[in-house]
Amino acid sequence: MLPLHASSPRGKMHRHVYSNGHAAYPLGGSGTFSIQPHKFQPRSQPALRRRRQLILRLGLAAVILIFISLFVFPSLRSSLIPALSLGLLSASEDSQLETVRYYDLNNVQGTARGWEREERILLCAPLRDAAPHLPMFFGHLRNLTYPHNLIDLAFLVGDSKDNTLSLLSELLTDLQAHEDPKQQFGEISIMQKDFGQKVNQDVESRHGFAAQAGRRKSMAQARNWLLSAALRPTHSWVYWRDVDVETAPFTILEDLMRHNKDIIVPNVWRPLPDWLGGEQPYDLNSWQESETALALAETLDEDAVIVEGYAEYATWRPHLAYLRDPYGDPDMEMEIDGVGGVSILAKAKVFRSGVHFPAFSFEKHAETEGFGKMAKRMKFSVVGLPHYTIWHLYEPSVDDIRHMEEMEQERKAKEAEEKAKKERLDKINAQFDNPTSQWDQDKSDIRDMAKKEYVETEKIKQATGEDADVTGEKKPPTELKVEKAHDGKVKIIDPLDEIKVIGKKPAVGAS
Repeated sequence: MLPLHASSPRGKMHRHVYSNGHAAYPLGGSGTFSIQPHKFQPRSQPALRRRRQLILRLGLAAVILIFISLFVFPSLRSSLIPALSLGLLSASEDSQLETVRYYDLNNVQGTARGWEREERILLCAPLRDAAPHLPMFFGHLRNLTYPHNLIDLAFLVGDSKDNTLSLLSELLTDLQAHEDPKQQFGEISIMQKDFGQKVNQDVESRHGFAAQAGRRKSMAQARNWLLSAALRPTHSWVYWRDVDVETAPFTILEDLMRHNKDIIVPNVWRPLPDWLGGEQPYDLNSWQESETALALAETLDEDAVIVEGYAEYATWRPHLAYLRDPYGDPDMEMEIDGVGGVSILAKAKVFRSGVHFPAFSFEKHAETEGFGKMAKRMKFSVVGLPHYTIWHLYEPSVDDIRHMEEMEQERKAKEAEEKAKKERLDKINAQFDNPTSQWDQDKSDIRDMAKKEYVETEKIKQATGEDADVTGEKKPPTELKVEKAHDGKVKIIDPLDEIKVIGKKPAVGAS
């Protein structure tokens, strides 16, 4: 039997309750649930919550902006990534120190369009007694179309006896003080190191066969010293350039870079005087290997250095210089083994991988030719452009100078002879001012004399009773002509034989 409960004044007691402790709606009567006509009012958000959402939105926009900046401006990656990563992307905990720099060498490999990716170039120029050529070289630097702020310059002055160092400093000061910021270059380094080079800088000494091996090894040391001191982690390319290049395209860096090769060189010729043929191949150090040269190398000592262009070493190699066609495709490529040093563009990774300019006999070669052989050994691409030509400055040899002196003597002798001949003609003209006018005067005088003689003859005839024409109406000789012969002499032509010759008797029957 269920217990009895007192009746509630508000209505019946609920038999069941909700698990949450709240009772159900009251049943019947005045306790029934009623919906009042009030609108729904959402719960207001606190100010702190709104501030957090604003900060979150601003942070998301900043992250998107930073990623876009890193994609558009690759140069900002090296500075922004370590700062934004809070050390998480650094090589170690030490990279968070102010004295430690972090470089990602994966981004400096070198590409075909480096000027668009802001890839830096290190331009290297070894100098020795180069003062006469520096003004011309700096003129070429100003004309380069590659962005100057992406080009770092490095010079090594060694064994110089002239004012190369002082003139170099002066020209660099003027270059960096240019009013146009686009003409100013990046970092500039000047190194000074003597290597005891005793070979003179004249043409005969530098290109003589006896001096080649020692000279090449010394030049290799200079190149290695310069490169090791100037190469930075930010460099993607290294460009070697001789300062005595006379003519080269302003776009040479872009033209060579566009091929995207590890090592690439142009063809190098030089102009000559007309009496020597007008032009000539200059750089014979860019070549393809031949079986004859390989066989020759096996017969030489281990310290021997093969050099091209000399009768002592007949290699019969195909030279890049001799394959030039003035009307050929300048983008045509040719794989080569030896490399000339006048103009070399190489990716910086080649040198970082260990390739250098051997200052010893490497496969019987040294310096730039040994550099090419070493790069080929390490599977790097080495190519030349046979139809893309730059022009080296003409330097006359001793034989050329001797021949030019003889030609100068002949020229002076010819000028002296022509001068003497002219003086004789002037003297003759001065003595005989105008031969034609003089002969005109003589002709007039002869006519007057003939007329006078004719009148006198007629008077004599009249006096003796002979028929005579004293009126003088008969005309004097009028057919006289004065002409100038081929030998320059002037003569009188009397076709009617009207002028009597003194001492000549008249013909029989003549009146």
